[in-house]
Amino acid sequence: MSLFRKNLPLPLAKGKGIKGIGLINNLKFIVDCNVGKLVKWLRLIGYDTRFFNGSNDSHLVATALAEGRVILTRDTQIMKQRVITSGKLKAILIQGDEPELQMRQVIDALDLDSKFRPFTLCLECNQVLVERDRGEAKDLVPPYVYQTQSQFMQCPACHRIYWRGTHWQAMTKTLKKFAKG
Repeated sequence: MSLFRKNLPLPLAKGKGIKGIGLINNLKFIVDCNVGKLVKWLRLIGYDTRFFNGSNDSHLVATALAEGRVILTRDTQIMKQRVITSGKLKAILIQGDEPELQMRQVIDALDLDSKFRPFTLCLECNQVLVERDRGEAKDLVPPYVYQTQSQFMQCPACHRIYWRGTHWQAMTKTLKKFAKG
């Protein structure tokens, strides 16, 4: 998925959302800053994922409880909190340092493989992407991209434009590594 940083809004057209695409089983995550690279990968596969950049563990836990999110962290102290040890709040203690190994751990722990909905959320701000007609994107993407691509998606919040370029191909290849076979 390539990204052109010309963030200009397109008018929202009725019926232009992705039909049948919602958040997968309403499973949502909050990712601690110590495993922040997981944010984009989880968004990439379609999961509502919030990045927590604070240092107050209590605030992280309170946010997760209030919003019904699974905590992903490497912080062992968070894992000792009663709300987690009692099972009231789901949290996963991430073991590895490499983002691909961390993703594999999350996928295996929650059996996410069959629930992939790739390329449906903005990687930057977590909003559901909206499909755009080719003509709507003409002045928002480089000429070569307009000439070679036919499918465009846009974030309604930050107005980033996405298309199936070389970044998309590379991410798709990486996602195949996560698939259970």
